[in-house]
Amino acid sequence: MPAEEDGGIRLSKRVAELKACSRREAEQYIEGGWVRVAGRVVEEPQFRVRGEDIAIDPTASLMAPPAVTILLHKPPGHDAGTGEPVDIKGLGKGIRPALDLVVASSRSGEDRSGIPLLKKHLMRQQLCTPLESRASGLVVYTQDWRIGRKLTEDMGVIEQEFTVEVQGDVSNEALQRLNQPPRSDGRPLPPVKVSIGSTGDGVTRLRVAVKGIHPGLVAHLCDQAGLQIVGMKRIRIGRLPLSTLQPGQWRLLMPYERF
Repeated sequence: MPAEEDGGIRLSKRVAELKACSRREAEQYIEGGWVRVAGRVVEEPQFRVRGEDIAIDPTASLMAPPAVTILLHKPPGHDAGTGEPVDIKGLGKGIRPALDLVVASSRSGEDRSGIPLLKKHLMRQQLCTPLESRASGLVVYTQDWRIGRKLTEDMGVIEQEFTVEVQGDVSNEALQRLNQPPRSDGRPLPPVKVSIGSTGDGVTRLRVAVKGIHPGLVAHLCDQAGLQIVGMKRIRIGRLPLSTLQPGQWRLLMPYERF
């Protein structure tokens, strides 16, 4: 079909002609990731085409893409809900949203969901598990209201686990203070389970498990015990471990996985 003047025609118009459907239905096919132009998925109905080959997946559906939950290994220097600007060597100073790390090229090879990443999957994502900008580890974003509700309403009973590196040795007294933290502003702090994982190179590595945690709590506990944090990583939320996700990598939550 000849192009409209030199600017080509809207992809949605061409898909409507090929599929013998309405323009709105054509837009839904395109936004659902079912349409390829010259072999590449195009999600913008307004994309202009000329003589390129257009392929519509024979299994294309008008149903909205499924809501997804993203598990991300956030590296230090990226914001996950605290709005805290940090200055990290090699990154510079500023606020870098962690969700910006979720792109096709950073997807973990262990993702077995079979769901292609669409632009719609990055819209209306709820951050359920805030994490300090200087920390790294597992962060959860979701479009599924059921998961969002569970991770917010049940956060007080969902245990999270961290590895925390502190400078120097940790005395028995300091370890006891970590495991039996005093009240803060007249309010009891959440119960904490802290053990020493390893020591070496002037650093002690602690394993910290706590329910009802909020950003800043681990730093507060370490400060009360006279310990200086060198690095912190969240390695588990409920029953879901960080596992082999590398910094900056992400994958989708599988239907059978539970927090």
